Amino acid sequence: MNRANRDAWRGLGVLMVGTLAGAMVTAQTPPTTTGAAGAGTGTTTTGKTMDAAKPATGQPATGLPDRAAAYYHAALGHTYEEMATNYGRQDYATRAEEEYKQALQADPGSAELAAQLAELYFRTGRIGEAVKTAQAIVQKDPNNLDAHKVLGSIYLRSLGQQQDAAAQAGPAGQMVDLAIAEYQKIVSLEPANVENHLLLGQLYTVKHDTAKAEAEFRTAQTLEPSSEDVVMSLARLYAQDGNLDRSAALLASVPADQRTPRMEFALGATYEQMKDRKRAIAAYRSASEMDPQDATITRALARALLMDNQLQPALDAFEKLHKADPQDVDALNRMTEIERRMGRYEAALATAKMALAKDPNSLEAGYNEGLLLDVLGRYDESIAVYQQMLDATSHANGAYTNEEKANRSIFLERLAAVYHEDNKTDEAIATYQKLIAMGGDYAKRGYQGEVETYRDAKMFDQATAVCRKAVAENPNDRDLKLLLAWELGDTGKLDEGVSIARSLLNGSHSDLDVYLQISQIEARQHHWKEAEEALEKAQPLATKTGEKANVLFQKGSIAEEQKHLEQAEQDFHAVLELDPNNAITLNNLGFMLADKTTRYTDALKYIRKAVDLEPMNGAYLDSLGWVYYKLGDYEPAEEYLRKAVERTATDPTVHDHLGDLYEKTGRIRLAASQWEISLAEFQKAAAADVDPAEVARVQKKLESARTRLARQDSLIGNPDKQP
Repeated sequence: MNRANRDAWRGLGVLMVGTLAGAMVTAQTPPTTTGAAGAGTGTTTTGKTMDAAKPATGQPATGLPDRAAAYYHAALGHTYEEMATNYGRQDYATRAEEEYKQALQADPGSAELAAQLAELYFRTGRIGEAVKTAQAIVQKDPNNLDAHKVLGSIYLRSLGQQQDAAAQAGPAGQMVDLAIAEYQKIVSLEPANVENHLLLGQLYTVKHDTAKAEAEFRTAQTLEPSSEDVVMSLARLYAQDGNLDRSAALLASVPADQRTPRMEFALGATYEQMKDRKRAIAAYRSASEMDPQDATITRALARALLMDNQLQPALDAFEKLHKADPQDVDALNRMTEIERRMGRYEAALATAKMALAKDPNSLEAGYNEGLLLDVLGRYDESIAVYQQMLDATSHANGAYTNEEKANRSIFLERLAAVYHEDNKTDEAIATYQKLIAMGGDYAKRGYQGEVETYRDAKMFDQATAVCRKAVAENPNDRDLKLLLAWELGDTGKLDEGVSIARSLLNGSHSDLDVYLQISQIEARQHHWKEAEEALEKAQPLATKTGEKANVLFQKGSIAEEQKHLEQAEQDFHAVLELDPNNAITLNNLGFMLADKTTRYTDALKYIRKAVDLEPMNGAYLDSLGWVYYKLGDYEPAEEYLRKAVERTATDPTVHDHLGDLYEKTGRIRLAASQWEISLAEFQKAAAADVDPAEVARVQKKLESARTRLARQDSLIGNPDKQP
């Protein structure tokens, strides 16, 4: 590639921000002259001054150009130009200009010398003189290819600099048109040059003239069918035009044995945008096999594997990145996430700490550390981590950017959640109030957190009061009104709750959430007919995947409550077909199978996945413990049931299950203690949460245990002894 085209590519590279991986245009730096002496010496490598033995300048008497003198001065000009570049000395640039002008005096008709002078003007920021000099060449010789290339290069690089300086305003239209005009002429003078067509095509792309851009790229493809740059340019054009299918088809049409790593990488990126993860992974893997040392390719493959839940291959890829660059904190953070999702909590915690050691300011690494300490039940340490992160990101004046607010809201929510899980209700409420003070959506999330905390603490009056306050402060917020409707229906004020919900119906798609809430309120009161009627009205409004999943889950839940197990299982499976990682559906399906059938192996599979997805969810931990209990595997059963009790201490069912485990393993006194707690929690629970038959069963078990303990104590004569 000649110098003019090389620099043209460099200038255009500033503009072309590709949607496909890798830029077609790569900046190249000119070679550095090593023969120049140190800055300020003005000597050659032989020790003689540059001006020594200078030949006579000007044209000889014959009127013919003195090419020897022109060559001499041009060489000196080039040397000074390189020295100006290397040392940043303006005086060298001035000397270079003088030498080029003397060279032109010796050979006035040399377009090449004029082009070199124009280049120098451009490099030193004298754009007007650069353009004037190049245009003068073109005026003398309209078909001078080199002059047009120099002028085109100047326009392109000027365009790139303007784009850099004013990115928000977009490319300068006039400069684009000037560049296009030059390259149209260049293409007409040199039609067989692939680079010219590619440059002109890229300029048309900047101009958003897709048809002309494609025509130039197609011409280039005819000239050089196997050119990587041609294929990449066309693929990027289609992608930028929103035609991802065509872009992918073009890249895939190149025979596999002829594709380069860049082509495979671009193909993977295109498939990823199309949400075709399997083919994206295949393309990234192929690119990685071709160029295993390219970290960008490895990272793209690793992230695609992670998105596809291929955890072990993703972990292997991120470990490769970390091994290649031990300071790669992003790789460590992703490794932490994967290890956590695989249930390797201690290993994940160690990796999070390693990331923090590399970058103590990494918010993600700090968040991961607190999360893992929470998963491991080390609540006090988790609380300390989140409090430290809040302190580290606080400002004395209380002024925060949107990004800082978002981060602080996450830390506050996690801190409140840990307090909640550790049964520290007052501390959780105080933390949620800090979130409420942030206003907007943050306040909304804070109110929702407060309500959930009060509910779990069986403080229903406080929960209702928070709902009413939230609605009073946000009278137009539908979600908060639906929360109030739920709370009222749950505490016996069914008519008022349903009335509030129905007042939100407006004949739009948003009615979906209202009907779902009405269905849930009615179902909790065992008003099955009304619940199903509301669900029937919700179903036609569910058009998105998540919406359909929500309707099917509610349908399955109603069927399960009515002991229509076959229908419930069918509905839950339908949810999982839409969303295989729907944790609550996995848990509910698994618990139903464990509690009401003997399909314990199937139940374990579903519940295990739910716990992997949400390892801190007390209800899921209880389900896992319960299925192990049903399988007769009492050691893990006890482990998970005890964890569930720690996280959901106010749930009577969890205490009942742990009591059953203790009884089964011969620890009657401990069993009786858990059943006593269960009955106490039933007494404090909302009426909708209490099944009288279940309470009666727990009461019967407790009475039986007390009888056995009394008989046992009378036999051994030691009522304080534990069995």
